[in-house]
Amino acid sequence: MANDTVLAAGCVLWRTSPIDSELEICLVHRPKYDDWSHPKGKLRRGEDPLACAVREVAEETGHECVTGARLPSVHYIAGGRPKTVYYWAAEATAGRFVPSQEVDRIRWLAPADARERLTMLRDRELVDELLAVLRHA
Repeated sequence: MANDTVLAAGCVLWRTSPIDSELEICLVHRPKYDDWSHPKGKLRRGEDPLACAVREVAEETGHECVTGARLPSVHYIAGGRPKTVYYWAAEATAGRFVPSQEVDRIRWLAPADARERLTMLRDRELVDELLAVLRHA
């Protein structure tokens, strides 16, 4: 991996709906980009990717989580530099969302609706990966 690669980590955050007990996936809206994505962010110096993923979920969604299976990493170019984002499946536990400048809204959506709402096609594949992991759990 090149030294100029931006490293980030995040989670495909899920829960069982409190209303109908169906699976829901949490998406975050970032007003800076006007996009919908999975919670994620850049690693801090010396930070472990899994620790970063859990921290980013807490910062962006207000929820704690229990991480599960490692999901495929995503590679793309951002701002002219290569970027790698490491992902994990994570079940949301306690928490409450508070809007911020970075994330102004979150949505808990059924998997099909989450796939449709996600801005980037590469993020949609992670929904399918989560469903495969949960099916085999």
